[in-house]
Amino acid sequence: MSRYLLALALFATTSIVHAAQPRARDLGVPFEGKPGPLNAITDVQGVTVGQVTLIEDLPNGHKVRTGVTAILPRGHDTLDIPVFAGWYALNGNGEMTGTTWIDEGGELEGPVVTTSTHSVGVVRDAVIAYRVKAAPPDPSGYWWSLPVVAETWGGELNDENGFHVKPEHVSQALEGAKGGAVAEGNVGGGTGMICHEFKCGIGTASRVLTESGHAYTVGVLVQANYGLRDSLRIAGVPVGQYLRGDRVYTDPKLWGYSAAAAPRAHASDGSAHDTGSIIVVVATDAPLLPNQAKRLARRAGAGLARMGSYSGNGSGDLFVAFSTANRDAMKDQGQQSATFVGNDHLDPLFEATAQATEEAIVNAMVAAKDMQGDAGHYAKAIPHAELVALLKKFNRYQPRK
Repeated sequence: MSRYLLALALFATTSIVHAAQPRARDLGVPFEGKPGPLNAITDVQGVTVGQVTLIEDLPNGHKVRTGVTAILPRGHDTLDIPVFAGWYALNGNGEMTGTTWIDEGGELEGPVVTTSTHSVGVVRDAVIAYRVKAAPPDPSGYWWSLPVVAETWGGELNDENGFHVKPEHVSQALEGAKGGAVAEGNVGGGTGMICHEFKCGIGTASRVLTESGHAYTVGVLVQANYGLRDSLRIAGVPVGQYLRGDRVYTDPKLWGYSAAAAPRAHASDGSAHDTGSIIVVVATDAPLLPNQAKRLARRAGAGLARMGSYSGNGSGDLFVAFSTANRDAMKDQGQQSATFVGNDHLDPLFEATAQATEEAIVNAMVAAKDMQGDAGHYAKAIPHAELVALLKKFNRYQPRK
């Protein structure tokens, strides 16, 4: 099977199979707040997600473990109608293109796309090419685009320097974007990712809330690839201190867990560092101005902290938030009008963002599967039975109703 056909097949199967995998709440992990019907970023009306997963063992011995995840704020209308947006770098050892214009103009024009580090360039160019092909030029007569493309490093498991993500994969993700359940774990841009030294990847969650008589939804999607084992906390339980072991093994015989400390990944000076990265995309239907969207993006860091991350020097923790409201204010007119939530009424949205970010990360870990990758590396997923046992041990287990 050709790589192109393999990508199509994996896109079709992962969208269905992974979406049906157990999620954190199914295992009894308790979370605060009320989720939306899908508990996904697609609970925000109009938001669609498309993913292409590339998994291939090459004749030269290298392993392809990568892909593309595309979030379209207004579905197909994303090509023509921007959204108010803001972004934030909790720690900037990473890349998210297009952010200068978000700061300057307060708008996100087009999709948000995530992939692995060395594919950012081709993905960015492919988004522009897709825009040129799919829609008419702007009023000036030009196809103007500064795409938002973000990355996390997949080089532990993926042949990162093989440049396996191609323009056609980006087109597939954009064209295949849809509402409904979102595949999680080893899919899309998260295919080769690891967090807290467990196999990880894509995760999503949402919250619904009412403020001053208005109903709002906040949805989050993460591409998680950060963190140390010892610091991992799930629902307040110090899980990482009990499930010890390296995050990447070269010998599958080492895929075991015990309360005794196994060798850990260390830096050259013998110390452990919180490295890696995480991309967090926050969507809401609450009417927000650009500066308020930026404030919302910052609160993703609170959810990350709940997981035990301190956002180390080597980590690229980049967040972007957008509001799908004020659609009419996005038209090209000399004078615009927009509504917005008063600053004194933002707290429930801030809380919802922190809650959904935390749950999205745990969902990414729970959905992920063990993976053998490049250079003989193996990454072990978090063991469900042991996680449940720890939740019960610390009286944090909450069976699904």
